[in-house]
Amino acid sequence: MTASAGRVLVIEDEKDLAAMVGSYLQRAGYAVDLAFTGPDGLDAARTAEPDVVVLDLGLPGLDGIEVCRRLRTFTDCYVLMLTARTDEIDKIVGLSVGADDYITKPFSPRELVARVQVVLRRPRRPVAAIEEARPTRVFGELEVDLDGRLVRVAGTPVELTRTEFDILAVLAGSPKVAFSRRRILDEVWDPGWVGDEHVVDVHVAHLRRKLGDDPGEAAYITTVRGVGYRMVTP
Repeated sequence: MTASAGRVLVIEDEKDLAAMVGSYLQRAGYAVDLAFTGPDGLDAARTAEPDVVVLDLGLPGLDGIEVCRRLRTFTDCYVLMLTARTDEIDKIVGLSVGADDYITKPFSPRELVARVQVVLRRPRRPVAAIEEARPTRVFGELEVDLDGRLVRVAGTPVELTRTEFDILAVLAGSPKVAFSRRRILDEVWDPGWVGDEHVVDVHVAHLRRKLGDDPGEAAYITTVRGVGYRMVTP
């Protein structure tokens, strides 16, 4: 792998940890930039235009949640959030503002490098259809334009993160199929992805909320007990 394969920005206030992570990433062939505060991280993201941001949750100046929120206003880079907290709410909030994945400290630098490699194998833009355009999928008042990456409910556009749309596209593309968490990870992340499979549940929960699904009576995405998730038509 060469540095041209990707650029990674590490935003981490523990300088020794940032340097160690940066060293592992450089040895894996990536170009690496380091920042140690929230504001400096945002400035570096604008200047370096990274492919991936490794973002600590507990940063001085601006915390990782706010940094991620602001990153999403000007870049579609992948965001891997680092957190020393095991509280599920931190993971939920982090993913809701556009993070693609999270890693809980302490972690193996090799695992982090592997996560970076996996997200960079995900397509950043939809690939143009070679044969013919895919039709817009309709589920009651929900419309999913797979090629245009547009979602509407009752005619109103719905803003989704890239990962939320990718999960919805997988489910909507095969509406009669019950997808396991592992299969969704293989389709959306990569077959080589390692980590907590319940990251899918967190993204699906946000997706359902944005689509207006009632937690007790899902209108568009139903839970298939013992399996995973499937699209339904109200």
